[in-house]
Amino acid sequence: MEDRDMAWVALGLSFHITLFLTILKTGCATENDGIMLGATAPGDFIIGGIFPIHEDVAKKYDSFAPQPQPCVRFEDRRLTMALAMINTMEVMNKSPLLTAINITLGYRILDSCSDVSTALRATADFMQQTYCHTGSSAPTCSPPVMAVIGDSYSDTSIAIARQLTLKMIPQISYSSTAVTLSDKARFPAFLRTIPNDRHQIAAMVSLLSTYSWNWVGIVITDGDYGRSALDHFVSQAAEKGICVAFKIILPQSVTNEDVCSVITQTAKTIRKNPKVQVIVSFAKATHMKHLYQELKNQTLRAGESMESMRRVWVASDSWSSSSSVKGNLTLKDMGHIVGFTFKSGNLSSFLEYLNRLEAGGHEYTGNNYFLQEFFRLLNTSKGFGDTELVSEGVNRLREQSHADTVFSVEMAVSAIAQAVASICRSRDCKTPDTVQPWEVLTVLRKQEFKLRGKSYKFDSNGDINLGYDVMMWRSDGENIHISDVVAEYDPHTNTFTHPNRSTTQQFLDLKNIISKCSNSCVPGEFKKTAEGQHTCCYECINCTENYYSNKTDMDQCLSCDTAAEWSAEGSSSCTPKTLLFFSWQDGFAVVLLTFSALGIVLVLMVSALFLHQRDTPVVKAAGGPLCQAILFSLVISYISAMLFVGRPNSFQCKARQVLFGISFTLCVSCILVKTLQILLAFQFNPELQEVLQRLFQPYVIVSICVALQVVTCICWLVLKSPFNQTIRHPTTLLEDCHEGSYLAFGVMLGYIAVLAFVCFICAFKGRKLPEHYNETKFITFSMLLYLISWMLFVPIYVTTTGVYLSAVEMVVILISNYGILSCHFFPKCYIILFKKEQNTKTAFRKNLYEYSNKVTESVSVSGSSLSERQSSGQHFNISALSLSVPADDHLKPAEETNCRDTTSCTGLHRGSVTQRCLRRSTSI
Repeated sequence: MEDRDMAWVALGLSFHITLFLTILKTGCATENDGIMLGATAPGDFIIGGIFPIHEDVAKKYDSFAPQPQPCVRFEDRRLTMALAMINTMEVMNKSPLLTAINITLGYRILDSCSDVSTALRATADFMQQTYCHTGSSAPTCSPPVMAVIGDSYSDTSIAIARQLTLKMIPQISYSSTAVTLSDKARFPAFLRTIPNDRHQIAAMVSLLSTYSWNWVGIVITDGDYGRSALDHFVSQAAEKGICVAFKIILPQSVTNEDVCSVITQTAKTIRKNPKVQVIVSFAKATHMKHLYQELKNQTLRAGESMESMRRVWVASDSWSSSSSVKGNLTLKDMGHIVGFTFKSGNLSSFLEYLNRLEAGGHEYTGNNYFLQEFFRLLNTSKGFGDTELVSEGVNRLREQSHADTVFSVEMAVSAIAQAVASICRSRDCKTPDTVQPWEVLTVLRKQEFKLRGKSYKFDSNGDINLGYDVMMWRSDGENIHISDVVAEYDPHTNTFTHPNRSTTQQFLDLKNIISKCSNSCVPGEFKKTAEGQHTCCYECINCTENYYSNKTDMDQCLSCDTAAEWSAEGSSSCTPKTLLFFSWQDGFAVVLLTFSALGIVLVLMVSALFLHQRDTPVVKAAGGPLCQAILFSLVISYISAMLFVGRPNSFQCKARQVLFGISFTLCVSCILVKTLQILLAFQFNPELQEVLQRLFQPYVIVSICVALQVVTCICWLVLKSPFNQTIRHPTTLLEDCHEGSYLAFGVMLGYIAVLAFVCFICAFKGRKLPEHYNETKFITFSMLLYLISWMLFVPIYVTTTGVYLSAVEMVVILISNYGILSCHFFPKCYIILFKKEQNTKTAFRKNLYEYSNKVTESVSVSGSSLSERQSSGQHFNISALSLSVPADDHLKPAEETNCRDTTSCTGLHRGSVTQRCLRRSTSI
């Protein structure tokens, strides 16, 4: 009992002594022209520190007299930053770095109260030439502040930097990230141990882009920091195709009378935009705490599920580590919180300091007003005993210790300490005013410094850019854990890495969350944005024909190369146009090729048979050498038909028509000679025969007919020859031959038609000649078949397009060839092979004899007419011919002889007149 009573007495005395000193110092402050309370320690060099220990000031305007505003809302987390500075200073003072040159660092730490005016008052305090420290002994005056560490918020840091620049006192911030502070023309004395917001915003935008979140909201706290972040975020987001659905600016002061109405309106805006599932926040932690509470209240009043208020919150460094924002909500109510923090260091040194603080108790509060207030407020709310009070306070400080901010403060102190050491190695720094602040700034900008074995250096902007850690808040029920690093962001490569796979699954699960104004347009569609709308709000329209899109959310469709590709409506790729031609694999082509090959085989067989039977009457009557010429031309014609199949090329296009034209002209010319030869033998009167016998030169006629066709073809090839072409259809490419000059093509075919028509007329006249050896009927039929087929070909060829245009002409050529082969040669082959008794001279003579008797009867003249002619004493010749078996030279001209041999000719006697006839040796 006595020990317990003594403990309470000691606690009471300690508290009253502390309170007395506080009042005394307050009085001294007033007397000393507004000297501010804080934490102090003597040293050869004084390092100033500015931390927002309080969250705001109680602004009262009841007097116009200049006076400091009272600070409100003590923040435990900010106190840990100040303690981190104190710990690092103590570590540095004990390090060989400073002990070797017999230099110690002192500090003077003041509270900015998150207020620009208060921060400026603290800065003015630093810039006084001397500060007299009141200790247990006589007052001692400290040297002026050589450098300043702080502040946390960019707004206050900007104001402080402008003032410190007047004397070029170096300022190193551990948490101010506004981009404007990197402008060395405006803030030459400002440095920071963190990257500026441009890199944090780039990391945020990269995160949004990675998860395809392009419809987001943004909430900021008003001020230089928030507005700078807003401007840069909107700019960088637009470059990545990310749209900002709403922008909300909260009042800078958390005690502002308008803050409640603004937060209420902010919650309504968020709830009215259910498609905005991701919200980026550069607000203060207190603002976020009130916003979450207001969202919960509105959701419950509307009778909706708490799930409806859940969002993905992308937290900036200003509140990403502040678990206090949850208030009485659970993480499940809030949604997912992805926070960006600065690179973390080792907390072991700081935790040891807290252990010493816990063990020493009030030994550490004598020169630290902030610790005194911290314990006083804690004791007021809880009513702890002395030991319990210190222990509880230190535990709370441990909970509020964040490795990233502690590491940033440690770097700032280490940089200043090593800069001072670098200067004092070459001079006596014990003498006052030996070192000027601008000299320390020069060394800070130029030289590296080390911390725990690693080297660091401020870049040209005065920043140290180590990248960011991405924290994913998680909950185990009531408690929220923020210390898990799920990803690391490298600003140099703009990429995320996942150092610990066990903690990244929750981060990767965010892919299931959709935050878009419109659903993604799939490949085959493009985005159509209405005028005046966000580019992220659009309608998906199918790509038209011959256009395609191969990615999601394309702004416009790409055009296919219509020369070789096509696409249907709504296509995601172009389809190569199908190449069409009369292919060798085509079924119809195979049939026609089979007939062509069969025709060649038949022609060769007939040619071989005729050569073997060349001395027989049938072969001689068929024309002998001319017959072989016809067969040769048919072979060439069949070959030309084959050239209509396959992928066209220049040579093929030129050769197929020319080969057919010349070969078939040769064929028809030989048939024409045979037809004329038959008519000369049987149909012409003696006077005309005598004239034609002189003109009839078979080989000359054939040569002339063929030569005319050759000239036509040469002119065709030289002037405008056929060529291969590609006809482009919507989905196909048709390769075929263009005839070059359709006039020349028509002349070639017309010339053959004229020869065929002459053959037809001549053969029609000789249709009543001897049956067994009469070719005129077959010639008539073959020429008629040719003329009809080619007459049908012309309209079909003109009106037909496509792959089978070549097949049309190929069919007509085969019909013509088979017509000639069937009509001219198959009957003779039949006689040679199966009617051998008719292939003799005797049978041939018998046939001619029977025909001559018919002719005699048909030319008999009536008796009265003969009598008249006899009385007149006239002699006349009768065209009843004497026909014999063909001699070897069957093309010899006719010989005139007396009609005395009754075995060789038919004699007609009327009265005493002896009549004469012509004896003709001709093959039929």
